[in-house]
Amino acid sequence: MSFITLTSDFGSGSPYVAAMKGVILSIDPDARIVDVTHAIGAQDVRQGALVLEEVTPWFPAGTIHVAVVDPGVGSRRRTVYAEIGDQRYLAPDNGLLDRLAARRRVSRIIAVTERAFWLPTVSATFHGRDIMAPVAARLSRGLAAEQLGPPIEKLVTLTWPEVVVLPREIRGTVQSIDSFGNLITDITGPMLADVPRDESVRIECDEHETLGIYRTYSDQPAMTLMALVGSSGRLELAIVEDSAAAMLGIRTGTP
Repeated sequence: MSFITLTSDFGSGSPYVAAMKGVILSIDPDARIVDVTHAIGAQDVRQGALVLEEVTPWFPAGTIHVAVVDPGVGSRRRTVYAEIGDQRYLAPDNGLLDRLAARRRVSRIIAVTERAFWLPTVSATFHGRDIMAPVAARLSRGLAAEQLGPPIEKLVTLTWPEVVVLPREIRGTVQSIDSFGNLITDITGPMLADVPRDESVRIECDEHETLGIYRTYSDQPAMTLMALVGSSGRLELAIVEDSAAAMLGIRTGTP
């Protein structure tokens, strides 16, 4: 018995999530299922990859993470099993595991091709229920991963913007937006190690700017645009007690 997490773009309250849980529990009634999120933007593989990178390494070793953000479902894209760090993953091979694989040791990748471990009937549009959920449940019950199919050498990768670090300037982009509307960039804390935190530092995003890098949201009054290094370890822009994304009209990819 293992923890099994579910991450998808199905939406809050979706019956698709319940269907996957039903399949898992039918095979492994003792499975402990945790919802990471089902609020990934529709078909937004990049957002899914970022969430998996940020959240899944915090789980106990051996946790099985099922990720379904799958615009290519039913096509020739592979379903894969991967061991990355001390975690296990089942996902479409479309870049969802790219961020994790780039930053942690990948010890094994397997193409999930052995139909004996799938449901008897497989929908062309719901591999999360018919392939990944039953395979996750069987892994939880002790199925050896090598029985799932042949090993493969590498995962599909995505192209990400690169942060440019200059002597007096760092150029990045808004990489994600959290549920509070905070703008999370790809500029990491270590990149800012030698940057002062006082108001001699100017942070610009689109047509907006703020001075200084603060420790926490309460360091500035309500409705103030501010910058800080958040819990993700990245520089973020926030409007205290409101949504920076909504107030400023900023979207992911904005420099």
